[in-house]
Amino acid sequence: MSTGICTGRVAVVTGAGRGLGRAHALALAAEGAKVVVNDLGVGLDGTGGAAGPAQQVAEEIRALGGEAVAHGGDIATTDGAASLIATALEAFGRLDTLVNNAGFLRDRMLVNLDEDEWDAVVRVHLKGHFLPLKHAAAHWRTEAKTGRTPAARVVNTSSGAGLLGSVGQGNYSAAKAGIVGLTLVAAAELARYGVQVNAIAPAARTRMTEQTFAGTMAAPEEGGFDAMAPENVSPLVVWLGSAASAGVTGRVFETEAGRITVMEGWRPGPTADKGARWTPAEAGETALKLLADAEPPQRVYGAR
Repeated sequence: MSTGICTGRVAVVTGAGRGLGRAHALALAAEGAKVVVNDLGVGLDGTGGAAGPAQQVAEEIRALGGEAVAHGGDIATTDGAASLIATALEAFGRLDTLVNNAGFLRDRMLVNLDEDEWDAVVRVHLKGHFLPLKHAAAHWRTEAKTGRTPAARVVNTSSGAGLLGSVGQGNYSAAKAGIVGLTLVAAAELARYGVQVNAIAPAARTRMTEQTFAGTMAAPEEGGFDAMAPENVSPLVVWLGSAASAGVTGRVFETEAGRITVMEGWRPGPTADKGARWTPAEAGETALKLLADAEPPQRVYGAR
């Protein structure tokens, strides 16, 4: 049941033609937001491209009584990201929420990972977050400086792979970890302009996960709770993208099924201070003692 929590807001969602992005776009629209649906229409490996998926989701929103426009530009380019923000302003006259979600996979073990496969994944995930954020932030800064301080929201998409690592996904894990760092910096820099920036690390059944983690992503028997449905993630995204989330910024949430977890990130653990330079032997002995008192790290996905 809709609560209208996003009534009057304009939201941009990247990678919204399928999977999580589509679910977010539909959920935002159901709660009253006007939505710019961005999707380049590429395959799972980032190749190809068609305007169809974005247009289909925009039409789906309009058929349900909402307002939406499609954007098929490449948001990992300056021109594409600038036109994305311009589309929101031209179509709806304002911008309130940016949901960065676009991405794809080119999985390889590190020794088999080619440079172009590294560059392509980092480009779409990390640069594809930075450029829309940069152009949206520039708009919101201008608004704030003219006395119209927005209640702006950015929701970035990291991953458990970015928080813990994932075997066979060095490029993807590095990009998703970079998104967490970008989120923290953006939250600190943009607060003065009325912008809140948070990230989610979702687990859901999408084109990217249903092959990599086929066993855990399978749909349930009919009538059971579909724990891995992407729609389970969207309520948190809607709330973070709304004015109701006032005061929440610089946070990372892990979310899947019916579970939401606030991730606490890197915090200082056991420490020792000699007050002078260590010898290598002393440093090693001290490190081992500290490790013995430290919490063990969580296991990397896929590690044996």
